[in-house]
Amino acid sequence: MTDQTLIILGATGDLTARLLLPGLGALLAAGHVPGLTLIGAATEDWDDSRWQQRVRESSGGSPATRYVRADVTRAADLRTVLAAADGPPAIFFALPPAVTARACEALLEVDLPEGTRLVLEKPFGVSAETAAALNSLLTRLVPEERIHRVDHFLGKATVLNILGLRFANRIFEPLLNNTHVASVEIVFDESLALENRAGYYDNAGALADMIQSHLLQILGLLAMEAPISLAAAEFRDRKADVLRATRLWDDDPAACSRRARYTAGSLSRLAYADEPGVDPHKQTETLAEVVLAVDTWRWSGVPFRLRSGKALGDTRKEAVITFKKPPRVPDGLHGCDQPDRLRIGFGPDRISLDFNINGPGDPFELDPVSLGAEFGPGDLPPYGEVLRGVFDNDPTLSIRADVAEQCWRIVEPVTAAWRAGKVPLQEYPAGSRGPADSLLDG
Repeated sequence: MTDQTLIILGATGDLTARLLLPGLGALLAAGHVPGLTLIGAATEDWDDSRWQQRVRESSGGSPATRYVRADVTRAADLRTVLAAADGPPAIFFALPPAVTARACEALLEVDLPEGTRLVLEKPFGVSAETAAALNSLLTRLVPEERIHRVDHFLGKATVLNILGLRFANRIFEPLLNNTHVASVEIVFDESLALENRAGYYDNAGALADMIQSHLLQILGLLAMEAPISLAAAEFRDRKADVLRATRLWDDDPAACSRRARYTAGSLSRLAYADEPGVDPHKQTETLAEVVLAVDTWRWSGVPFRLRSGKALGDTRKEAVITFKKPPRVPDGLHGCDQPDRLRIGFGPDRISLDFNINGPGDPFELDPVSLGAEFGPGDLPPYGEVLRGVFDNDPTLSIRADVAEQCWRIVEPVTAAWRAGKVPLQEYPAGSRGPADSLLDG
């Protein structure tokens, strides 16, 4: 690999310290970027010494690095930052979406080095229209193949293991269709509450923060047809096919969506509306559910239920494929009450298969059992995988422009129904299981 320069705009922020620099540190430790030059840029009055300390503490490494104080929405300051780069850089926008857009507009006035790559954090816009406008702006700066829209969920080893599970095991792949599958759930329920993220979260909410981005990407992997190879173009085409075929169940946003926010409870002494920095009049949801249809030959008629919530008592991070019951169980066999389920866990990272077998004692009495296996951890954390793709000029794990727009297209009828008051904002105590009338199977 040739020498690389990474510029982080928003270098003093939480994202950089908590996720980006540790991912970079894992890459450095594995020897993937031997000639890295790292440049941090932000408005804070830091010097090289303070920045280098941040890099050491967060990454565990000591790459060649320096800090440039800059307003990244001003072309003149961006020229100063780029002047510190050695060769064509990768520019990582570790910034809020609105600031990222303004920084990209300022870059129009800058002569970018040939080969510059742009790396953006989700969300990509706040609607299909704004995503399209951002995509148009980005392609005025660099070609699409040098734009990396980061969704770190696609760097999770377990998420990527979905591909191996589906396409390398004949006992599963022939069954993953509407002949055998009753429903699919993709759930990311967490016990964490707001955790001082009001500045971002109160403008996003659970639907945009998790479902519109991460969970729709998992849906794409679960429902896509087998690509000829994992080459970027082929892999991304198949995922795009699925998302283009995805819509709301029965095209009824009021019936196929739920929203709620937590009140004070065992996991938070404050209700979400009372958290510092929250505007309660925005009615931002901390839990969102949608039911989707994937109108392909394989999946037509199978509901895909997506849910994400905060401050929930039962942490649940998994995709669950529920199979239809057998058309008939012979008379005399008892206890076949639970359907077979294939579970893919995202924390802990494991796979399990729930099914029924003859239990001890009465041989005609069936008992539910579960066979499980742990997924092997990946060599790199999610941000390490994402950055490796950037440095290798491999866009396989990045979100293509049309897919970013499709993901907004899928959820926009829901947000419109919510704004119109067609779906009430329910409440649930922090530490509970969420609203009683969940759209999940149970």
